[in-house]
Amino acid sequence: MARKMSVNRKPSDFFDAYAPDFDAIYGGKRSITNRLIDFLFRRSMRLRFEKTIKECYPVEGKIVLDVGCGPGHYGLALLHKGIDRVYGIDSAPKMIELAQEKAAIAGVSDKCEYIKGDFLTYAFDRKFDYTIVIGFMDYVNEPSVVIDKVLSLTNSKAFFSFPIAEGLLAWQRRRRYRNKCDLFLYRRSDVERLFKDRQTNHYSITKLSRDYFVTVQPV
Repeated sequence: MARKMSVNRKPSDFFDAYAPDFDAIYGGKRSITNRLIDFLFRRSMRLRFEKTIKECYPVEGKIVLDVGCGPGHYGLALLHKGIDRVYGIDSAPKMIELAQEKAAIAGVSDKCEYIKGDFLTYAFDRKFDYTIVIGFMDYVNEPSVVIDKVLSLTNSKAFFSFPIAEGLLAWQRRRRYRNKCDLFLYRRSDVERLFKDRQTNHYSITKLSRDYFVTVQPV
């Protein structure tokens, strides 16, 4: 696993400041330049979003946890598909505010619970049918600990993304995050090593542009 050191800025601080711009990637008005950047460098975000929503099946009567939920786009998409309830947790206050605002505008606040907190220290009082961990492992320095907690909370399937360490997009990300926050990139062998010794019924790894997408079925 390759690690890019930052200037001691926490991911929560970076994403708290970045929240409005991050939210705009998923919708809203974008300049021609930003749309070109999205096409060239953020294709993976669209692909992993589409795959996650598709893999959360069936949705009837199911409950999902979105780890590092950001503005809540995954949860809203699943609620539109008919999932029963959404829980989201994020350490950036502005991300939680955006998620709550979007849920209120969509009229689904009664089906959502968004928590400002640290996933690793938060004490959940239930398990979830699906757990989404997309765009989160990029900023985690103890991936095994996160994976173990996710599997302990998941009944059916969990979904992870791991940013790929090789190639132009990895180089571009290292430069972009150099003074923002710690960034962790992975080789396929790193991802394989993280899951081969875990207690799972099955896991699969799919390469999606600049990410490895992992679907896991806990024991």
